[in-house]
Amino acid sequence: MAKIIDSGNNSRRIIRLSADDVISIVREYQNTVQRSSSAENTRDILENRVFCIPEDI
Repeated sequence: MAKIIDSGNNSRRIIRLSADDVISIVREYQNTVQRSSSAENTRDILENRVFCIPEDI
């Protein structure tokens, strides 16, 4: 599961991913873009998708 790490003074936090999280994201990406014919089309498809990973509590 993903773990959000507070980065101190910065306003941005770091998200630490497990190997399973990375594999899941890559699999979803591959399933999404196999319908694509160009990089521009891939970008359009991905911009309309929502990718979510669970946070480790």
